[in-house]
Amino acid sequence: MVLQLALPEGGEWIVILVIVVLLFGAKKLPELTRNAARAMKEFDKARHGDDDETQPPKVEGSGGRDLRSGGS
Repeated sequence: MVLQLALPEGGEWIVILVIVVLLFGAKKLPELTRNAARAMKEFDKARHGDDDETQPPKVEGSGGRDLRSGGS
């Protein structure tokens, strides 16, 4: 016996949307969706390894000195 994932269909989405609006309020929804989209973007970046913060910035003309340790 194979279990299938039951996803909401048709009228169920409307009920879910009404419940979300009642819980959070209509004014708060755009902010919630914006934050969710931002979080998904960050997750995709981290998953694919496109994160620029993993590589230290290259500094031209430093003369081989390590600028992070105080520059002496």
